Amino acid sequence: MAAQALTLLREVARLEAPLEELRALHSVLQAVPLNELREQAAELRLGPLFSLLNENHREKTTLCVSILERLLQAMEPVHVARNLRVDLQRGLIHSDDSVKILTLSQVGRIVENSDAVTEILNNAELLKQIVYCIGGENLSVAKAAIKSLSRISLTQAGLEALFESNLLDDLKSVMKTNDIVRYRVYELIVEISSVSPESLNYCTTSGLVTQLLRELTGEDVLVRATCIEMVTSLAYTHHGRQYLAQEGVIDQISNIIVGADSDPFSSFYLPGFVKFFGNLAVMDSPQQTCERYPVFMEKVFEMIESQDPTMIGVAVDTVGILGSNVEGKQVLQKTGTRFERLLVRIGHQAKNASMELKIRCLDAISSLLYLPPEQQTDDLLRMTESWFSSLSRDPLELFRGISSQPFPELHCAALKVFTAIANQPWAQKLMFNSPGFVEYVVDRSVEHDKASKDAKYELVKALANSKTIAEIFGNPNYLRLRTYLSEGPYYVKPISTTAVEGAE
Repeated sequence: MAAQALTLLREVARLEAPLEELRALHSVLQAVPLNELREQAAELRLGPLFSLLNENHREKTTLCVSILERLLQAMEPVHVARNLRVDLQRGLIHSDDSVKILTLSQVGRIVENSDAVTEILNNAELLKQIVYCIGGENLSVAKAAIKSLSRISLTQAGLEALFESNLLDDLKSVMKTNDIVRYRVYELIVEISSVSPESLNYCTTSGLVTQLLRELTGEDVLVRATCIEMVTSLAYTHHGRQYLAQEGVIDQISNIIVGADSDPFSSFYLPGFVKFFGNLAVMDSPQQTCERYPVFMEKVFEMIESQDPTMIGVAVDTVGILGSNVEGKQVLQKTGTRFERLLVRIGHQAKNASMELKIRCLDAISSLLYLPPEQQTDDLLRMTESWFSSLSRDPLELFRGISSQPFPELHCAALKVFTAIANQPWAQKLMFNSPGFVEYVVDRSVEHDKASKDAKYELVKALANSKTIAEIFGNPNYLRLRTYLSEGPYYVKPISTTAVEGAE
């Protein structure tokens, strides 16, 4: 098969318009195992195929891209980088986006290879073309270019190539294309900055991080909304948070939230700013963040009372993030009756909101109520029990009702709430004393899709592995849970059949 493919490849090289041979080669290649092609890689001559890409013939281009994709996979990245430099450069300026994507996929292979990446770093023209691909209309091309440049920047040599050469001017030039392309460059800069303090230093020295932060705190509300997402990504790293704090950016974001009440357009950027503080609180210290920036929690309580589903959703997500660890739970508990009212509101939304918001409420409730066994002190258990009670008059029935609705996502989100509390003794007592609940848990006929079966299995596992379950549920029910667990999530009870004499 591989020999036949080589013969056809030579035929393609000899003919002027080898459409039939291309079709035949494409067909044969689909059947040739990649390891066979690798054995013949030294004999592959791809120049003619790359030349055919310049003929502006749609079918030939499509066939050549598909054939080259297959053949290039058989070649070592170092070989591609050294022997197909010119073809790669031409591919990046080709008018057909499929050719650019093919070329960038090879660049992606090269930059992942420590021996081959040097070849690209020494090819200034190729690097320039990759930068200019960020400015193209096709998002897939731009994303592939960003990914390659981000990977190149993982090395000292890559950082120097990008930030200490004419390439930085090319990057700044590309940014001027339009707003969308400017944000793509910011995305690249944030990705690079997030790697290490040294990478961040290169990016700040370039002036591009400062430019991003200037836009974040500028007057354009739509630009703010876009920039805060990128700044939040930077804040995921410790050195990123340190830099933002030193530059006074976190204080500026807090001040903008303070002034949001008098800004009629604040709804554009406020959700992103509140999310920023929610993530900041969890990554650093919930208590310190809420004490230093009290406007953050004030705004969350305000948003949950809003009539705008977008604002409610962001408040719910933020509370879920904040309450995902014990320190955050304690911060929320300290707000007293305000948090109780917030829980009532979340319980109401979980029952009455749109499906998307219901699911977000259920996810937040799961996050708030979960306590790992090693953190289950009497005080914390009393706290989660009190929170659960605040959600509704009969929260267990509320979530059972939601879980019985014929929407798998909703069903799974409700099961997740039960799973979150399943290892807490007060919840086990509630479940045991709720008529039909234990039967509901071990009933496999309720779940029909894989996600629901997995969610039910997680609930059973959480119950069965709890140290208090046998005592609260009783041994017979405990054994039913253990049996369910050992049978796995997808067990189907065999249907017994009786043979009847004389039956067909």
